[in-house]
Amino acid sequence: MHPDSPASGPEAPAAVRLRIEELLETFLASRRALTTPLGPEYDRLADMLADFVLGGGKRLRPLFAWSGWLAAGGPAEGPQAEAMLRAAAALELVQACALIHDDIIDSSDTRRGRPTVHVAVGAQHSSAGWHGDSAHFGVSVAILLGDLALAWADDLVRESGLDAEASARIAPVWAAMRTEVLGGQLLDIHSEVRGDETVTAALTVNRYKTAAYTVERPVQLGAAAAGASPELIDDLGAAGVDLGIAFQLRDDLLGVFGDPAVTGKPSGDDLREGKRTVLLAEALRRADAQDHESAALIRSRIGTDLTAAQVAGLRSVLESLGAVEAIEVRIAELTERAATRLDALAGRGAHVDLLRALADAATSREA
Repeated sequence: MHPDSPASGPEAPAAVRLRIEELLETFLASRRALTTPLGPEYDRLADMLADFVLGGGKRLRPLFAWSGWLAAGGPAEGPQAEAMLRAAAALELVQACALIHDDIIDSSDTRRGRPTVHVAVGAQHSSAGWHGDSAHFGVSVAILLGDLALAWADDLVRESGLDAEASARIAPVWAAMRTEVLGGQLLDIHSEVRGDETVTAALTVNRYKTAAYTVERPVQLGAAAAGASPELIDDLGAAGVDLGIAFQLRDDLLGVFGDPAVTGKPSGDDLREGKRTVLLAEALRRADAQDHESAALIRSRIGTDLTAAQVAGLRSVLESLGAVEAIEVRIAELTERAATRLDALAGRGAHVDLLRALADAATSREA
């Protein structure tokens, strides 16, 4: 980090975010040496990726990786600290791949208040009057863009500057994370087509599609890079699983009840997309047991082009069934369990102040 960038205390997240932004901007600009020889189309693809990555996001994953580094006693400044931040920044490229591909799979029209990549590229095709199907072209380019993001994530980790020992320690964590996020997406797709409405299935998807690469693996990545013991890495991972699932449950609530100005997506968009969230599974479990009319209403409306009034009606049903309260209780339990784990780690000498602060921010009602 820059010498004047605080590594701990209340300013730390803002300072780390700023440095992550700088590192990403520098890295993405450096890739032009590879794309330009292939022609302007590839440069435009690189521009789209840079615009997507630098155009929004809270940088939670790099922050969690940095918190793992500090928890394990990694230095806050110096060459290896800077190398750790570069490796952590690569998580934003993994996130970009996941979001771009997820928007295709979910047929989402907006992301962060803007058209999704495949929709925007399709519109460009249409306005240019090019041959072929505009929507198919948009999807094709977006798939390639997501693939490019994942490939460049690997490049950034490899070029981070971590020493050979640290690089070897993080390799299995990085490999597991990439495999898990793809597996979680596959589980999500299969759950949808099989009509699996159980809470267990939704939680399993959360565990691997989001929790693993949002909190658990980033924290372990940082800790492993710093040379943490296997026990500390496992304990940080356990806290990360709880926090990651709590984070996704909060996101599920925001996807139905969140302010579009904050979420960047139309209000109730998760209902229109028919996302098999834990919130939906909990509502159906309760409705099947106590209110068959509400169960039928949810199943008939979910995944359809809902009006604002229909979204409001479904929200009322979810609340009246007690599903929203049940999710809030689950978030509180997971967050408290993670806090207990972190307290125990602090008692054994781990530096978890930043991790605690990130946990509070990621699982709050305004996350």
